[in-house]
Amino acid sequence: MGILARIRRSRLPAEAKRPFEAAEHLVAWAPVADGYPADGAGGYLVATNRGLWLPGRDERLGWHEIHKATWSGRELVVTPAKLVRSAGEAPDAPADVFADDETSSYRIGDPGELPYQVRVRVTKSVAYSIHHELPNGGVRVVARRVPGVDGLHWALRYDEGTVLIGPDHDLVAEYLAQARNTAETG
Repeated sequence: MGILARIRRSRLPAEAKRPFEAAEHLVAWAPVADGYPADGAGGYLVATNRGLWLPGRDERLGWHEIHKATWSGRELVVTPAKLVRSAGEAPDAPADVFADDETSSYRIGDPGELPYQVRVRVTKSVAYSIHHELPNGGVRVVARRVPGVDGLHWALRYDEGTVLIGPDHDLVAEYLAQARNTAETG
């Protein structure tokens, strides 16, 4: 990318500006084609050191809140995480439980650094991840780095169709304890 292209990319268009936090800064942006997302609003995808601003949303999606992001060469598909159950909701919940939220697709004609930055930052947010088979399905134990927060955020992501409570609960708590121990010592 030439120097003029870099300068142009470093300046966010006025209509794409978002209410950044004090320690938040721009890392990449790209215009979204008309007709995307599904409501046709177009707009801009804006990546910062803290997360991804999506068109039509008033809040940033933190890197740790994105389960998956894929780039086809023309389209960025983002799958956010949805909190299913908080660790504080029930005494038998050893960690927050997340599932996939509704996927959004964005066609981008001039992506610049955006797809690369999204991939790198989502990947870097995952500090630890391991999948375990359970008698009634499976669970992924994940530790994510949250921008601007010290320490790791531990979470569980059950395979589709897996029962969240029941006889596997003690096994899941054991897997979580093992993961925390491994992450702290290893």
